[in-house]
Amino acid sequence: MDWWTALGGLAAGLLIATMTAPVGVSGAVFLLPVQLSVFGVPNPAVTPTNLLFNGITGPGALWRYSRTGTLRGPLTRRLVAGTLPGVVLGAAIRVFALPGPTVFRLLIAALLLPLGLWLCARTLRPVPERAVAGEPSARTLTGLAVAVGIIGGIYGIGGGSLLGPLLVGRGLPVARVAPAALASTFATSLVGAATFALLSLVSRGDVAPDWPLGLACGIGGLIGGYLGARLQPHLPETALRVLLGTLATALGALYLVQTVR
Repeated sequence: MDWWTALGGLAAGLLIATMTAPVGVSGAVFLLPVQLSVFGVPNPAVTPTNLLFNGITGPGALWRYSRTGTLRGPLTRRLVAGTLPGVVLGAAIRVFALPGPTVFRLLIAALLLPLGLWLCARTLRPVPERAVAGEPSARTLTGLAVAVGIIGGIYGIGGGSLLGPLLVGRGLPVARVAPAALASTFATSLVGAATFALLSLVSRGDVAPDWPLGLACGIGGLIGGYLGARLQPHLPETALRVLLGTLATALGALYLVQTVR
């Protein structure tokens, strides 16, 4: 990897993480098309490279959130407990059954595009309090976390980009969801990257992470994640919800366009 690629990865990780950390998204889901289209990372190596980015990026934002005490609570524990087994299963599915990105792009577009538009509309035109569904049950949270963990293991997105809009859309405050989503993303990314590294020993093809690029992007994301988490308390809840909905909508539209090309 040359210096220009390293600087490009550093800049991409810094910019993406700064924008997404305030709403509990590591940014790997936005980094994925950059790795595929700009840096030319092959499939399925792009997945563990993204997970490596998450693993390096996470401590910056989590350290900042831990200082405010927002990491503590049952929501964080339930999300982590569900996503960890899911990511191991997802990694195995990715290596042995789904090497291509087409299904992933369609899935993300179909989920995030309407979800992002709905979240923006609901924030700008609030529904009555009695119409808000409220916090899901413990069983629902765990099941959702397992499903998101599987998707994250398959495509290296950690899961925060899915958990955030879903939980905030149910009425949970962004300030509570963001640290929990980032904690689950961090934990699953470490386990997922390690799983891919082990699978690369018994599999053919590009299965191991692109270590230099993942490290470069991750260092930028480490700085950006801290800056984004530091910025969050200064942003109003409405602005955070609109930002999360906008990110979800933009991501869904991006993957839809890439799929129909």
